[in-house]
Amino acid sequence: MPVSGSYAMDGRDGRVGRVVGHQGPLVRLREPGGGRPWTCPPYLLRPAPPSAVLAARLRERNWESRMP
Repeated sequence: MPVSGSYAMDGRDGRVGRVVGHQGPLVRLREPGGGRPWTCPPYLLRPAPPSAVLAARLRERNWESRMP
């Protein structure tokens, strides 16, 4: 099971998200910088490639910089 706060890739569609928790047997992910969370079965999660993690962190920092 991925740890909360880590990044993972949804094997169904390739989306990368931050793990925000668990909902029963499913893992909850949220897009970097916000957005609606979604769930994914843990067996379909893949480690996020380093380039995707870097891009996700950059999106989050950009989003945070626009906050008042």
